[in-house]
Amino acid sequence: MLDPKVFKAYDIRGLYPAELDEDGAYRIGRAFVEEFGPRSIAVGRDMRLSAPAVTAALVDGAVDGGADVLDLGMVGTEMVYYAVTELGLDGGVCVTASHNPKEYIGMKIVRAGALPVGGDSGLEEIRQRASRDFGEVGTRGTVRAQDVWDGFVEKVLSFVDEGAFRPLKIVIDAANGMAGTMLPRVLERLPQLEVVSCYFEPDGSFPNHEPNPLLPENRAFIVEKTRTENADLGVAYDGDADRCFFVDDTGEFVPGDFVTALLAQAMLAKEPGAKVIYDVRASWAVPRTIEEAGGIPLVNRVGHAFIKHRIREEDALFAGEVSAHYYFRDFSQADTGVVPFLVMLELLSRADAPLSQLLEPFRSRYFITGEINTPVADVGAKLQELENRYRDEGGRISHLDGVSVDFDDWHFNVRPSNTEPLLRLNLEALDEATMEARRDEVLGLIRG
Repeated sequence: MLDPKVFKAYDIRGLYPAELDEDGAYRIGRAFVEEFGPRSIAVGRDMRLSAPAVTAALVDGAVDGGADVLDLGMVGTEMVYYAVTELGLDGGVCVTASHNPKEYIGMKIVRAGALPVGGDSGLEEIRQRASRDFGEVGTRGTVRAQDVWDGFVEKVLSFVDEGAFRPLKIVIDAANGMAGTMLPRVLERLPQLEVVSCYFEPDGSFPNHEPNPLLPENRAFIVEKTRTENADLGVAYDGDADRCFFVDDTGEFVPGDFVTALLAQAMLAKEPGAKVIYDVRASWAVPRTIEEAGGIPLVNRVGHAFIKHRIREEDALFAGEVSAHYYFRDFSQADTGVVPFLVMLELLSRADAPLSQLLEPFRSRYFITGEINTPVADVGAKLQELENRYRDEGGRISHLDGVSVDFDDWHFNVRPSNTEPLLRLNLEALDEATMEARRDEVLGLIRG
């Protein structure tokens, strides 16, 4: 089974086996190789219950297509990116459904240099090719196991000074995902840390909660645990561990744009004057902090394929998205969940101040709504209505990604969903009353 709708804007994701099964995985593996002609690729998988069978079928398809496959085993998605870049491979696939519920399976595909294959960069061609009959199998490729753990650990630790770490108590919620496999080998190098490890056992049935910390119900555990443990930091991971989410020492969740601002400060301290990319949804805290730290802020449209292209184009040091994807030039220009975790720990160690104190200048000045999704009947008409209304009021309009409107004391972005008739609103103001009033005003227009 290979339902065409499993091909999303940035990856492949669908219900197993109703939308994507072993036959579909074989077809994707073979189509990827026949479309792009890689001679050697890395393949890894996460801990989902269907991942071993789906991965075996994908590998079979890639081998029938003529590629040699390096089997990385059960690894985080970023380890596939690392392997493709460090081993000089022609591409890679991680079999994962990231933060989705247990019924899902999927794939993230990259080409040489860990360049993502998305809807407008090859995924549509793979879909078309996978839907057709294949010819006879020619010369088959080979499969061999490849261990990249030691190199990966050295790579992520190269972003920080291990000797600068001070004793910190941290709580980590791996959500029975890949962080529970990846982090222990990194943490054993950092004996200064007191680590409270929660749900580190990989289990694709997710017996404790879904591995999606963006949903408040899934981060309730890490918030409460950070408080009860009197920890300096709480960290929660998604399923394939390429995103990490932070909770401060008071148990308050830290929005991704505020994390981006802090990480940008830390990275710019090591490379002053560098470029830093952020997405159109972000708080004003991000570009202003980048400038204050001596960096060059560059706004970009949302989505990892667009961000990764811009990092290469601009030779940017770092990029952050509100959704907690953090990208590093020196980590294959790719997103990683381990490096931002380490950079945050080093930042806290050097600051010798609690995270809540570091965040106070942001929280007292920038009031953000977070992302609010609303179904609409006609996305295009509604976007035009919003643009007309706020242009007439003197708003500065941008079409970089959806519609962005800027005033001196508040701004917002409204973007259409890639997959559903939804509008996604992110709004910010310089005081709480204005934020709430403008939020209600814009939502009233969207829902009216």
